[in-house]
Amino acid sequence: MVGADFRSQLSKGGIPVFVPSFYREPDSSWMIDLIRGNPMALAVANGSPEDGPFATHLPVILDPESSGESSGGAAGELPGTVLLGHMNRANPHWDALETGGLLLLTFTGPHSYVSPTVYAKSPAAPTWNFTSVHVRGIVEKIESVEETLEVVQSTVRAFEGAFGEGWDMTGSLDYFRKIVPDVGAFRFTVTGAEGMFKLSQEQPEEVRDRVRESFGQSGCTYKRETAGLMSRLP
Repeated sequence: MVGADFRSQLSKGGIPVFVPSFYREPDSSWMIDLIRGNPMALAVANGSPEDGPFATHLPVILDPESSGESSGGAAGELPGTVLLGHMNRANPHWDALETGGLLLLTFTGPHSYVSPTVYAKSPAAPTWNFTSVHVRGIVEKIESVEETLEVVQSTVRAFEGAFGEGWDMTGSLDYFRKIVPDVGAFRFTVTGAEGMFKLSQEQPEEVRDRVRESFGQSGCTYKRETAGLMSRLP
């Protein structure tokens, strides 16, 4: 069950993430893109005093049946957007969830260590560039087997399109029906969202350019993706 303190804070606008003004996203589309591109979320709820907090890694997609799938909610904003997620029903976290309860989902995007050697100046301090989105919202547990199956299929379609090879699930639907009773699916309506895009904005332009160029030439995928985001900064 979601704790009373957690519920109270969320109902008043949420538990804010500390985001310095220069690290805030330039546009809400950045948060939507990060969720689509990094859909493995961490779901967090208070739990009970005896059990402590619950935290579960799970796949999350934008609901293809809602307007949020294409626009991220009204006028491209995340609040009001509906997300779909699922976890194993054997997970104690599933029993702790309640329809109408509140949940925090966190998404982590590209990130990497920044060595002072890149700055070409002294004194300097190392840091870590990173991107993340925290969304708060209301849970609706899905009890219908057919609706749960549709969440699973929607998730497959979303991930095969974005990350897979276009696998056709048709031949596996009977298998899906066998395992879907063990799947706990839910809808999640976003009530608040905050994104932090820490991409060396506090540095002088010439230092920021050196970090971006260093990351862009790296063999590390995370560094190259971070460099790509740095190139998009206004």
